[in-house]
Amino acid sequence: MELSAKIYVAGHRGLVGSALIKRLKEKGYSNLITRTHSELDLQNQQAVEEFFRKEKPEYVFLAAAKVGGIYANNTYPAEFAYSNLQIQNNIVHSSWMNKVKKLCFLGSSCIYPKFAPQPMKEEHLLTGELEPTNKAYALAKIAGIIMCQSYNKQYGTNYISVMPTNLFGPNDNYDPMNSHVLPALIRRFHEAKINNAPAVTIWGTGTPKREFLYSEDLADACIFLMNNYDSGEIVNIGTGIEVSIAELASTIKEVIGYDGNIVYDSTKPNGTPRKLLDCTRIHNLGWKHTTDFKEGIRLAYQDFVRKWEQGEISR
Repeated sequence: MELSAKIYVAGHRGLVGSALIKRLKEKGYSNLITRTHSELDLQNQQAVEEFFRKEKPEYVFLAAAKVGGIYANNTYPAEFAYSNLQIQNNIVHSSWMNKVKKLCFLGSSCIYPKFAPQPMKEEHLLTGELEPTNKAYALAKIAGIIMCQSYNKQYGTNYISVMPTNLFGPNDNYDPMNSHVLPALIRRFHEAKINNAPAVTIWGTGTPKREFLYSEDLADACIFLMNNYDSGEIVNIGTGIEVSIAELASTIKEVIGYDGNIVYDSTKPNGTPRKLLDCTRIHNLGWKHTTDFKEGIRLAYQDFVRKWEQGEISR
């Protein structure tokens, strides 16, 4: 991507999109296009088509999506299916109609089968049953991958698809019911600390293992791939390191400085037992993450505290 190229980041206020904007600016990209939801409803086909016709972006990062944790995915599957399919369809098709040079589609590690071999390789896609609690979201993301590959095959486009592991960082969603596990725990331990609560209760047994990637590392990887990768084959982006939910909770407890106990509610779902990505493909291309896990949590907590103190997080 040329430094002066017109680049559209869809979802620029979210966890991934805001990290992309920050990293692009740091790397010298100056011609960035963004739209808030009130300015452009990405589920509105006509509005998206008009936006692309008017702005004519050269490169697109499709980071806009409806996302959430186990509870949100399991409670609102219709919304997760409809919203993500609409957003993807509109942006990918409008990109082709307006001759976008390259598009980066952000998928998710939940596209892989629930009991896929570990670590999960890109070729494990569509080889088994999905995790039931987030099937609607996963299928929408799989449809986005197939759509990008299909446009590449039929129309000769250059659309790449990246599959990040579990993400965290500045501008995360800290909603107590609808957020992912790491930001949810940051909020829970923070509230327990300020309220002097004797214990924090965590869903499940604490034994499932997860891989976590700092959002700005993902942004680095996406920009790297836009400049160095031209295949329609999906690319995993992660650290190659996994921790148990119990280890995650202990680390967050330490960073926040909470002195109480941790209690596990085994009546609640664990989700997929393991979700470790095989990152050989991107490592062989020359990219690796740089942010230490504990340092990333410290930075994420700083962002949370700032938002909490400024009243940006509902209580």
